[in-house]
Amino acid sequence: MPNRNGILLVDKPAGWTSFDVLAKLRGALGTRKLGHSGTLDPMATGVLAVFIGSATAAADRQPNHDKTYEATIRLGLRTDTGDVTGTPLETAPVTAGERELLAVLPRFVGQQQQLPPMYSAVKVHGQPLYKAARAGKTVERIPRTITIYGIDYLGSPAPRDFTLRVSCSKGTYIRVLAEDIGAALGQPATLAALRRTRAGAFTLADAHPLPEILAAAQDGTLEEKGWILGTEAAFTPLPALTVEDFAKTHLLNGCPTSRYPADDGRYRVYDRQGFFLGLATVTEGVLRVEKLFCERT
Repeated sequence: MPNRNGILLVDKPAGWTSFDVLAKLRGALGTRKLGHSGTLDPMATGVLAVFIGSATAAADRQPNHDKTYEATIRLGLRTDTGDVTGTPLETAPVTAGERELLAVLPRFVGQQQQLPPMYSAVKVHGQPLYKAARAGKTVERIPRTITIYGIDYLGSPAPRDFTLRVSCSKGTYIRVLAEDIGAALGQPATLAALRRTRAGAFTLADAHPLPEILAAAQDGTLEEKGWILGTEAAFTPLPALTVEDFAKTHLLNGCPTSRYPADDGRYRVYDRQGFFLGLATVTEGVLRVEKLFCERT
């Protein structure tokens, strides 16, 4: 079994939890050291970045946690889960259309407070909210600050259904956004479909269907296909810094390098041979290691 470290971009299928995907990949990849950034609901599809081996330490250090979704909102229906997989709680005739929808969308762009839904993995007193929801309990929740960067209207695929492209910050619940948009229209609303097209630096164009990944892992062609990206792929928004051998030695030993000729900031760092070392910062001319992703030799 090859020693795999890096990032695998999965196009998550509907009906799978993010945990299900990791559980399946643990067996296929022969490692238990897997993680992901940004949980997707079971009904949702799209980009799920899976971090393998030593790359798991990169998940929480990514400079960009923003997401983009294509979401279909269904008017005239409200459910207990906020999507069409749940139990209907309210139905009503649909009295709003495209014109009314386009009129209210601008009010949802920008920074705002959002209350996490009961059917979510958010923990209150150490317990995931969805466990309380399944037990028929409602737990007091604290609103969280989120940002919606933009909402584009993509059309109406069916009567009562309206598809939007939403760019947002980490921690945004599109199910809650769908219900809030419905409330602004005076209508019950729920999420009919959700597809994540971007997660941080990663897009759907670079993701691969789970069955194809599992087949490639089984026949031993996963590496030659180039589907496992280097750990540095998570840090492409950061500027690259190539260090001389003496500075590399300092980084590997955890020692600062004074009077370093680089602007203050955070960097992805490479040695003179182009090998990715890890992350470092420069503050007032002092180069310091943040996290290494290479073996100390």
